[in-house]
Amino acid sequence: MKNILVWLLRLLVAGILLQTLFFKFTGAPESVWIFQTLGMEPWGRIGSGVVELVASALILWPRATGLGAVVALGVMSGAILSHLTQLGIEVQGDGGLLFYLALLVFAGSAVLAWLHRREIPVVGKWFST
Repeated sequence: MKNILVWLLRLLVAGILLQTLFFKFTGAPESVWIFQTLGMEPWGRIGSGVVELVASALILWPRATGLGAVVALGVMSGAILSHLTQLGIEVQGDGGLLFYLALLVFAGSAVLAWLHRREIPVVGKWFST
């Protein structure tokens, strides 16, 4: 049962990350506006998309789930901080959807990182006992 729940969490987190890539890589107006507001257009939009793609792939690869979760935590930390400092919770009338998705991915990634903490390169050995 635990395995099924972990896979569902992997699919949820990776699914949300992968779904946003379409908007980042196609230059959707909302995505362009976000990164223009942050002063990071286009390199921030494309760069964060690449990192999210890598995080998703790692999360879906069972041997690398912990590492992918840590990468996703880093990206989502930036997204959440951007919402709280520059963008606001609601972006262009989305009702806060992007912010809440970032929180969901952050929480899911935190759980995955904890569950796979022993497998995370470099720091995983500290959790082996």
